Amino acid sequence: MFKETFFTQLKELAAISGGPGNEHRVVQNLVEQLKLHSDEVEVDQMGNIYAYKHGKQPGPTIMVSAHSDEIGCVVRDIDECGFIRVERTGGMLEALMVGRKVQVNDHFGVIGVKAGHLQSPEERNKVPSIYELYVDIGAKSKQEVKEMGIQIGDPITYISDLDRFSNQDLICGKAIDNRSCCVLLVELFKALAKGDFNGTLVGVIAVQEEVGLRGAKVATYKVNPDFAIVLDTIPCADTPDSLGSGYPIGIGQGPVIPALAGGGVRGNIMSRQMKKCIIQFAEQLEIPYQLAVMTGATTDLAAVHLEREGILGGAITFARRYSHSPVEVANLNDFEQGFILLKAMIERQEDWGNMGFI
Repeated sequence: MFKETFFTQLKELAAISGGPGNEHRVVQNLVEQLKLHSDEVEVDQMGNIYAYKHGKQPGPTIMVSAHSDEIGCVVRDIDECGFIRVERTGGMLEALMVGRKVQVNDHFGVIGVKAGHLQSPEERNKVPSIYELYVDIGAKSKQEVKEMGIQIGDPITYISDLDRFSNQDLICGKAIDNRSCCVLLVELFKALAKGDFNGTLVGVIAVQEEVGLRGAKVATYKVNPDFAIVLDTIPCADTPDSLGSGYPIGIGQGPVIPALAGGGVRGNIMSRQMKKCIIQFAEQLEIPYQLAVMTGATTDLAAVHLEREGILGGAITFARRYSHSPVEVANLNDFEQGFILLKAMIERQEDWGNMGFI
């Protein structure tokens, strides 16, 4: 039943346009859901959501977070013929953009592609720069675009409904990164609505992760938690073009625990205490898990763990194929197993010390 509910909620949430800095409709949807199962919900001036649930016994403040934004673009320029030039906000890849359907400030559009009949041999073998790409919204002039209510800086996101494969456990669509984990957070609050845990649970839905982990930095400073768990999706390497890469992560093999994510300044080496704790809970619950070292990607944990005097934190992530594309693919079983793991960790927080957490 969890998988069916999860898919239905994700299909609705992923369909909402919400690029970095323009997450307001996603935020509105999630606020309404979280209000039903929280003691208090608030939204800061950036758009970060804070949902509070107090347990029946005193204890630590545990922050569990996910991010609401998806990769996208914004309008950079509008030419005299009504075509729109774009700038990326997040990991938009030119090779995946050409010929795609998009939404421009609530208007349908397509990213134009030069007809193959007109392309030179060189053009056929070249991926155009993002500054060569343009969006066609069916307008005939700059004035017509303006009359549609579109202006410089307006958001552009993919149109790609969430679908299921013949194997019903596999799902495909845009914004699985990271609306999937927003749904997990809502489900966590539903499951813990009676407060059967110690301490205070703070659910955070952070904005602007895709452009520098910005919302998470602000939110963590505000909450100042004792512990933090970040939920996100993570690239995997189980397709023909990535097998043997030395990064043995795949969908359908359980949640991913990123021991190291991001190899540079914005990275995170997960605290040994939290890593040990997550692994021991997974093994006790007989939940399969994958350990990952991923230098080319990171999560909000990279910002979270550096706030104030340093926050003891970890991440539970979920493998996705075709990252940062309109056809991301994931396995519902991974999310179900991750939810069971996360819920048990919050309900049994008093066991963390017995696992050698400190």
